Amino acid sequence: MSSLTQTVSALSGVGEALAAKLARLRIEQVADLLFHLPLRYQDRTRITPIATLRAGHEAVVEGEVAASDVVKGRRRSLLVRLKDGSGILSLRFFHFAPAQQQQFQAGARVRCFGEARAGATGLEIYHPEYRLLKADDTPVEEHLTPIYPTTEGLHQSRLRSLIAQALRLLDSDAASLPDWLPTGLRERFHLPELHASLRYLHEPPPEADIERLAEGRHPAQRRLAMEELLAHQLSLRQVRLRIQADGAPSLPSGRSLQARFLTQLPFPLTGAQQRVLDEIGHDLECPRPMLRLVQGDVGSGKTVVAAMAALQAIAGGCQAAMMAPTEILAEQHYRTFRDWLTPLGIEVAWLAGKLKGKARLDAKAAIQDGRAQMVVGTHALFQGDVHFQRLGLAIVDEQHRFGVHQRLALREKGEAGGLTPHQLVMTATPIPRTLAMSAYADLDVSVIDELPPGRTPVQTVAVPDERRPEVVTRIRQACAQGRQAYWVCTLIEESDALQCQAAEATREELTDALPELAIGLVHGRMKAADKADVMAAFKAGELDLLVATTVIEVGVDVPNASLMIIENPERLGLSQLHQLRGRVGRGSTESYCVLLYHPPLSAHSRERLAVMRETGDGFRIAEKDLELRGPGEVLGTRQTGLAQLKIADLERDRDLLERISALAVALLDEAPEASEPLIRRWLGEEAGRYGQV
Repeated sequence: MSSLTQTVSALSGVGEALAAKLARLRIEQVADLLFHLPLRYQDRTRITPIATLRAGHEAVVEGEVAASDVVKGRRRSLLVRLKDGSGILSLRFFHFAPAQQQQFQAGARVRCFGEARAGATGLEIYHPEYRLLKADDTPVEEHLTPIYPTTEGLHQSRLRSLIAQALRLLDSDAASLPDWLPTGLRERFHLPELHASLRYLHEPPPEADIERLAEGRHPAQRRLAMEELLAHQLSLRQVRLRIQADGAPSLPSGRSLQARFLTQLPFPLTGAQQRVLDEIGHDLECPRPMLRLVQGDVGSGKTVVAAMAALQAIAGGCQAAMMAPTEILAEQHYRTFRDWLTPLGIEVAWLAGKLKGKARLDAKAAIQDGRAQMVVGTHALFQGDVHFQRLGLAIVDEQHRFGVHQRLALREKGEAGGLTPHQLVMTATPIPRTLAMSAYADLDVSVIDELPPGRTPVQTVAVPDERRPEVVTRIRQACAQGRQAYWVCTLIEESDALQCQAAEATREELTDALPELAIGLVHGRMKAADKADVMAAFKAGELDLLVATTVIEVGVDVPNASLMIIENPERLGLSQLHQLRGRVGRGSTESYCVLLYHPPLSAHSRERLAVMRETGDGFRIAEKDLELRGPGEVLGTRQTGLAQLKIADLERDRDLLERISALAVALLDEAPEASEPLIRRWLGEEAGRYGQV
């Protein structure tokens, strides 16, 4: 075993307790210390004369103790007066031991570092880092001082000394950390060498550009970010190759079945739907698994595209399955598919957690013997007791809500028949192109970028909550005209219980204010059957107003609803607000979304709500969301693994992503043996998980 692949316990001074703290920072091997990069740097390479110090600046100061006293104020403190010939500065300690007071004898020489601030005695440094100087003491630091991400009980000085040990081991055993990018490739992509980059980032020279380092734009940082993004890209390509090495059913076009389906639709397909269908159709005809992501804004007609793809699979003698993240959405898809496909003589089965007893057994039997050619459900479709006769196409709706393992489980349902099903992944959460290139590098991406004719843009207004009575009047007017409305309650607490209490209280308040209206309630703690009943009543027009938590975010389709009130919109991400707003404007009536916010708003919140007012374009909103909240939030829970980047930052390094694809192709062409170790270096345990999916 090389010196850098040993566990950190091999370093001097690392016992069990320290190893446990390092593990919290994902530092387990010595080499991990080298990739634990500083957050920022301090310049301790020069001594600043006291006279030139400015409040708010960090500096190294050296001088002689003129006096030291314990002073009583609101808090007792040790005050040390330090002079250097140019001026006098105070060092103030609120926490000190008697021994410390003894150190600061008049005449002692002290070097200290800290931030100067205006205090009771002029410029003061609170709790500086300091050391007493001896006659033969060392000069100042030779390089900028790194400040590392740390964890409770692990001090910067300890981390620095461990990283210094790791750098010495790198010097003595350079071969134990190979640079997997060949020299020719590095030169072509203008990337510095690995060891030089690591050394520079841990020990930048005094003349280094601190601002550029703070922004993460230094070539040494970009080299490591590029290598990390490359490892993720390679792992996803590996996944793709692994899946596509399996055979898939070749499904010739089901044109006659699709044509019969289209004649019963009350609207023609848009050009964008047709283009995406051509891409899917071509994939399904190939004898290797389709892996395609279809992105389409709210209301762009993704469900029709899914139905057309399912018909191609059914015409080819296979079953198609569609999986949705919630029972409300799955049941809605089931009803839609049943209404569309039953007239074509196709049996549609439904499977969800709430289906019990004989109904469940019947559904499972129909899926197993192939009578059910189209199956719609929730993650209940993954359960071990569900068997398909010949699954040819798996459609996953709202992919970012499903874990990677769940997609794998659905794939395995088809493998029982010796073939891997084609996969069609759909999302109404537009994913910025930069993110899609990284997070979904294993999928081909299609975009439905056109709304069907007759959809009216939703007018969005932001209103402070002191104008709540006006909003209530607005609901009364809309419902008097035969329209319906949503009132969405959001709470900053993640607690389901509190969210539901808020929704229940809001419903009572609105029932008092609007006694003439029928008001329903839907929240996450209701039984699935009760939720479905309320949604069905709302869809049937039996309810005028629906009070709900964000459970209605995705897929609920009530064309008669033309008014949406979202409380506390400042607490939700832009993409989520856009999803909620998409519940209205589904018919031809002018629709409105009222963002009922709680003032005062921060500048950040004002900017976000302004975006919602200015545009209905989901892709623009997603780009802005990425800029304001970061990739982990935009992709939904950290399903992609990309949210766990150590060094790269998808927003900051988005300009690298185009080059990453080219670099991945070049590396696989010129040094394919480097792919596996690169993936292992950056993904560690994750690498195995990626390889599985």
